[in-house]
Amino acid sequence: MTTEPAEDELVTVFTRADLGGDGRLDLMEFGLVLDSVGLSWSRAETQDRFERADTDHDGFISLSELRALLASQTWDVPA
Repeated sequence: MTTEPAEDELVTVFTRADLGGDGRLDLMEFGLVLDSVGLSWSRAETQDRFERADTDHDGFISLSELRALLASQTWDVPA
């Protein structure tokens, strides 16, 4: 089951995936975050969501953009 990551977990996952250490994620790093939080999207879905999440259109995903994207997801929560 996939559950929404807590804020501290999200920061940790973001930091680990930010291989460049520049506080933003490129498409490949974004894929690492998705894997870490248990989201399995096709390559096309990942690209589409990356582009939609990149609200400032700088070609990267910031922590706040990632937070907004994940907040908009439907999560499977154990009963």
